Amino acid sequence: MLSLAFKSLWARRLTAGLTVLAIAISVVLLVGVNKVRSELKDSFARTISGTDLIVGARSGQINLLLYSVFRIGNPTNNISWDAYQRIKHQKGVAWTVPLSLGDSHQGYRVLGTNEDYFRHYAYGQQQPLEFAQGRPFAGTFEAVIGAEVARKLAYKPGDELVIAHGAGNTSFSLHEDLPFTLVGILAPTGTPVDRTVHIRLDGLEAIHLGWQSGRQTRTLTHEQASAANLEPTAITAFLVGLESRVLAFGLQRGINNYRGEPLSAILPGAALHELWSMMSLAEQAIALIALFVVVAGLLGMLTTLLAGLTARRRELAILRSLGAGPKHVFGLLTLEAALLTLLGMVLGMSLLYAALLAAAPLMQAYYGLQLTPGLPTVQEWYLLGLVWLAGIITGLLPAAQAFRYSLNDGMSITQ
Repeated sequence: MLSLAFKSLWARRLTAGLTVLAIAISVVLLVGVNKVRSELKDSFARTISGTDLIVGARSGQINLLLYSVFRIGNPTNNISWDAYQRIKHQKGVAWTVPLSLGDSHQGYRVLGTNEDYFRHYAYGQQQPLEFAQGRPFAGTFEAVIGAEVARKLAYKPGDELVIAHGAGNTSFSLHEDLPFTLVGILAPTGTPVDRTVHIRLDGLEAIHLGWQSGRQTRTLTHEQASAANLEPTAITAFLVGLESRVLAFGLQRGINNYRGEPLSAILPGAALHELWSMMSLAEQAIALIALFVVVAGLLGMLTTLLAGLTARRRELAILRSLGAGPKHVFGLLTLEAALLTLLGMVLGMSLLYAALLAAAPLMQAYYGLQLTPGLPTVQEWYLLGLVWLAGIITGLLPAAQAFRYSLNDGMSITQ
């Protein structure tokens, strides 16, 4: 029966091939959407690891997460340096990493921080930052850049960087009098770190000396800037690591009720969960579109099988005359539908994994999204099983139609 089904499909290889291709495309979309969504969610979750709290000015937790970790958007306000120091020295706080945003370099965000950033910031499964070239900054006017910045701008240690005033992609206000020397390039992480220029907090303060209301009123040399008081008065946010995670909720409540100024402390995991909850409607809409494509592919197969029945009535009648019963005819048509669906699934998964392997470097380079093609997950096997079952069920209609054809009906056809 299986050999006969293959030979029958080969005899109609053009229409069968088009049906297989339609099912393959629907499988690519259905499983591909699920895989990319899963990888995107994992990529977001890998962006920050080991940080117990993120503290910023009073705002929604998603907004705080986006601008402090993903460099998307802008803060509602800054945090005073005094508030940062008070929280930093509270009991149970193991480490803190200050973050100060606001400037840019050729479209990439500039982050002011200190050496603790390279000691404590982690991503993925508690992976620390590593240097592909050079070292962490030590001087006021030294800079460290992410892997994407280095690749796109072809920078190497020793090059000079000029910071632009403001966070836009294009700026006509440059801190040209105080350039930074590049001393380190971080290894790729697949996170926003790759798209960030890192400088010291005192360096960020230095380049804003002599600026008022977004305009430069006087120029300074490196020596003049270094001699000034460069302790920051405010920062954008800071990361907090605790001696025990049990302390997280208590410290979070204390920071949210801080009387000195309005502050917000968020749990990164909880904020990520809320972010994905907001995006769930879009996910469902995309999944529904993919499902409709699968339905369209199966309807195409149904149409092909039904349209071919008229031409195959003599063939089926001959099979009946050779001893094949109605059940054999029914089984043959059902098996053909199952084979067409299976071949479409195999072709679709092959196309999907080829596309993922080809797109992985581009997704990493342009979007910081790590696609890691591996064996299909349990959910993907479940989806494939449903597609195959739907294909078999779709084949039952033409099989039932063929079942009704009688031997005399088939042999009496002259056209």
